[in-house]
Formats: sequence, C-alpha cells, structure tokens
Amino acid sequence: MAGRVEGKVAFITGAARGQGRAHAVRLAQEGADIIAVDICEQVDTVQIPMSTPEDLDETVAQVKALGRRIIASKADVRDLDALKAAVDEGVTQLGRLDIAIANAGLAAPGAQIERMNPKLWKDSIDVNLTGVYHTAQASIPHIVEGGRGGSIVITSSVGGLKAHPHVGNYVSAKHGVVGLMRTLAVELAQHSIRVNSLHPTQVNTPMLINDMTFRMFRPDLENPTAEDMAPVSQMMNALPVPWVEAEDIANAALFLVSDEARYITGVTLPVDAGAMLK
Repeated sequence: MAGRVEGKVAFITGAARGQGRAHAVRLAQEGADIIAVDICEQVDTVQIPMSTPEDLDETVAQVKALGRRIIASKADVRDLDALKAAVDEGVTQLGRLDIAIANAGLAAPGAQIERMNPKLWKDSIDVNLTGVYHTAQASIPHIVEGGRGGSIVITSSVGGLKAHPHVGNYVSAKHGVVGLMRTLAVELAQHSIRVNSLHPTQVNTPMLINDMTFRMFRPDLENPTAEDMAPVSQMMNALPVPWVEAEDIANAALFLVSDEARYITGVTLPVDAGAMLK
C-alpha cells in the first residue's frame, strides 16, 4: 500500500539520526515531504556524542534520494522561536503542514532523585517534555490553518508508562508527555487533528548503543560492550530480542499519521517487544 501519506508534509524533530531519521525516510517512502530539525551539537550533561550537521545532511540525502522534498535546519527544541522559524520557513517552501512528530529527546545519565544534579534534571525536562510542548506550539497553527485535519505523534518510552530506578529525570519527562498528548488530543479533536504517543522499548540507535548505556546495564563489568548488554536488555522484553530497530518505530508512526488510523486519538501505543507485560 504505497503512498499512504502522499502529498502531505511532516515536521520531524531530532531528525538527524536514529528514530528521527527513520521517521523522515519512512514517511518520504510513502509520499510525504519533510521539514526536519535537529540540535546538531552537544548538550553538556549528555555523556554520549550527539548529532552533528553531517548527520542531518545524511537525512537530507536519504529523503532526496526518494524523490521527496526536505527543508532541514539546525534548531534546539528548547528554543521556541527557533522552532517556529523552522516550521514557518518549511511551510512557506512546501505549502502546508499535516503531520508533526515530536521525536527529539535526550539520553542522559541518571542518579537517585535526592542525589541528582539539578542541571541534569532541568536539561532532561527541558528537552524531553518542554521540547514537545514547543513542537506542538510551532506546529498546531499551521495544521489547523490547513483545514484538512492532521496528526501529531509524540515519542515517549516504556519509561513513560512505568517506572525505572535511577533515571527519574527521563521517566518524569516521558510520563509528562503522556499528559500533554491526552490534553492535545482533547483540545484538537474539533479540528480533526489526532494526537497519540509511541512507547518504544530499547531501540538500536546511537542513544542506546554507547558506552554510557553499556555501563548502565552492566555495572559489573569494567568495559562492557553491546554483546555484554544484550542479555540484560533482552530480559526487559517478553519477546526474545534485546532491542528493536528504528524502522519498527517509524512503521508505527506511519500507521498513526495515515488514514488507516483516522479514528485513533489519545492512544499510548507501545512498540516494546512485550516490555510492558513484565
């Protein structure tokens, strides 16, 4: 079933790599043009390498190779003015906006709440929660103005539906976006704009496959690897896999923004290999 979002325009945050790039490419395969943003620089509380301008260039190249248009720019989701400028410019060039995927997020170290660095807490909330609010504010006026309805998808996590110790900064933000999603679903229903959230388990992207995460899963080892982490990661899922692929999340996002999901709104959709069963 090709062309499931033919002629539509999607705004995607965190699009330089990982899940964001997968969303951009998957929607482009199905006929959408893309407005893409990413911070493309390091946040000082994040211990893993973050996206680069070259990563965003690669997303642009992959979308263009599919024959679709893409307007890409460097923008921090913590900066509402920068997001609005990116969306405004994209709509000016592409003519409309139908879809927003609030995907940008931080993978940051954690600690017990009483010991957590306040800067670490603030960065996690500012990007993972307030960044979604900013994405909505920048996108909604354009989708409403189009008068055709639309869809907003928010990337949460299984950590947005249940607790994990020592990452209260991440869990709190990812729970918070569920409340934001449900509020938006109610507020925007009159405009036929649907709002849903995705809740992945571990995903095979640079946010997972890095030394910080290896040590988080295997603190018993001095220099753990992905192979060392995999058995522990698999224990968190019901299905016999340690993680899923970014394309698995992109396929779920495509479904939610397509007409196949035209009456689905306010839903928390796990793509979790059964993690929520455990």
